[in-house]
Amino acid sequence: MAFQVTEKNFEDTIKSGKTVLIDFWAEWCAPCKMLNPVIKELESEMDSEKVTIAKCDIQNEQALATKYGIMSIPSLLIFKEGEVKEQIVGVVPKQKIVEKMKPYID
Repeated sequence: MAFQVTEKNFEDTIKSGKTVLIDFWAEWCAPCKMLNPVIKELESEMDSEKVTIAKCDIQNEQALATKYGIMSIPSLLIFKEGEVKEQIVGVVPKQKIVEKMKPYID
């Protein structure tokens, strides 16, 4: 399972120097469950020295969801150097996620 971000580790995670993909999701969300295999594939395929794949359960981390304006889930945020660079909302093909991340992976 992907790394779980919480309010306690969020800042350290997004400022780690790596490109960070965070999947904002919830247990009750059917589209989130549909996207989960794609997230798992990305986790196994991406270079962990350069990329962190993480999940943020909006039920437990409502403040983070609010801070980043998450209105629909699944929502994927791509961070580089602590800043949101891209947002992807909904179930999308793996290739679209890779294309959005590619410019930010050193």
